[in-house]
Amino acid sequence: MSAVLRASAILACAAALCAQSHAAPPPDPPAAGMMNPWEIAPVLEGISAHGARLTNALARINVRRWIERGASETYVEQWQSATEQARALSITAGALSHNPERLSAGLDVLFRIQAVETMVGSLEQAMRKFQTPADAAALAALSAENGANRSRLERYLVSLAADREQQLQVMDSEAQRCRAALVAPTQAPRKR
Repeated sequence: MSAVLRASAILACAAALCAQSHAAPPPDPPAAGMMNPWEIAPVLEGISAHGARLTNALARINVRRWIERGASETYVEQWQSATEQARALSITAGALSHNPERLSAGLDVLFRIQAVETMVGSLEQAMRKFQTPADAAALAALSAENGANRSRLERYLVSLAADREQQLQVMDSEAQRCRAALVAPTQAPRKR
């Protein structure tokens, strides 16, 4: 039993020494071109506000009138889905603005933006045909307002993913180095 405790104590001391001798350097500033979290937060707040405005605009559309004028019933489902996605976009982008370094949440916001843009584009075409061209143009203009913020978010997420990838490579190489140091045979000091 004491041999097991002695071996455990030696292993714990070796791990502590390895960690102390190779303490992680302070975090690097963001890579060139990568925005800080406080710089992307207003972009995310803008995306959230845009999602809310889009939700309100979609709520004013009366798809049932389109169907009375010969539109397909599928526009009802598409309108409902677009409204739900715009509402979810507003909520998720707002939440992400408080913790913008969450890569998975950032990707969720980006995918929602793309889904909303696709659905709104289809609804815009139907508006042009079954409502008025002016209403369709207003919806298209509102949808296009988010283009710059979407592009900034895309660039931020690519930079964030590259940064995380680099951090994982550093952690992996440090873990391998410490593992090698722990399992390397120790040599007894030579007598002279």
